[in-house]
Amino acid sequence: MRLTFIAAALMLATVPARADVGALLDRHILPGLAAFADATGALADDAAADCRAPALRPGLDAAFDAWLPVGDLRIEPSETGALSIAFWPDPRGFTQRTLARLVAEEDPVAGDPTAFAEYATDNYTCRLAATIAADLRRQAAALATAWTDGFAATLRSAGAPGNATYLSGDEALRAVYTQVLGGLEFTADQRLGRPMGTFDRPRPALAEARRSGRSLRHVILAAQAGHDMALALAGHDLPVTTAAMGRVRDAAGRISDPAFADIADPAARLRVEVLQQAVDGLHTAIAAELGTPMGIAPGFNAQDGD
Repeated sequence: MRLTFIAAALMLATVPARADVGALLDRHILPGLAAFADATGALADDAAADCRAPALRPGLDAAFDAWLPVGDLRIEPSETGALSIAFWPDPRGFTQRTLARLVAEEDPVAGDPTAFAEYATDNYTCRLAATIAADLRRQAAALATAWTDGFAATLRSAGAPGNATYLSGDEALRAVYTQVLGGLEFTADQRLGRPMGTFDRPRPALAEARRSGRSLRHVILAAQAGHDMALALAGHDLPVTTAAMGRVRDAAGRISDPAFADIADPAARLRVEVLQQAVDGLHTAIAAELGTPMGIAPGFNAQDGD
């Protein structure tokens, strides 16, 4: 045991005090945004061909899976561009009420019925799903373009003359490092904390994507995104961080309900608490193994709205 701690201390002491923001862009962020744009494009094509729910489910799952690796970024283009895509938490139920109103009133937001001629015998909800899918494709493409054609260059040129956003490379590094930790905080506090509620008042109906049965999967994918971004930023192995990610997966594997619907059961709640602790442990590992050797403390969490 003592040898293990000594080895970990030596490893931390020898981590290079630098990181590669460009590698994070090239290995994770830009490919991730491109993959999300492709997935939403495929979803929109699926919806144009058949907008019924069973036909859309595979494309929806693929789009969700592509979103999670980049969905927690809240910096520059993603600070506003991601909000209308994610729009969660929605504590006042705006989404459900708005969709219900659109369907009840058959609001023309779903487009001219002549534009959906092949759906003439289908109901308004079907056309609305196709319209939303098409708009999601537009938003995803715009977000990817904003990063690729604009903000990525700003991060890469940090400290260069004319870059008024980041006056030094350290400023850019701190900005993206904060995003890594902020995403994990969001997962622990919101994706897990909201449905957990309190012991006396669990709130499973507040779980993200619960109707799709994807709540647990979102936790895993979001945690994996934090792990992968840390590795890309470091440019070398992070064994403590990777071990912490393994504990997240182990804890997730013990949860039986993918939507956290059984969280009122004390045993089920305990398993979710263990998962939350594992996500917190991943956050701590990244801070110690990547941030501390580089002398970087996390900044404010951009998802707080502060």
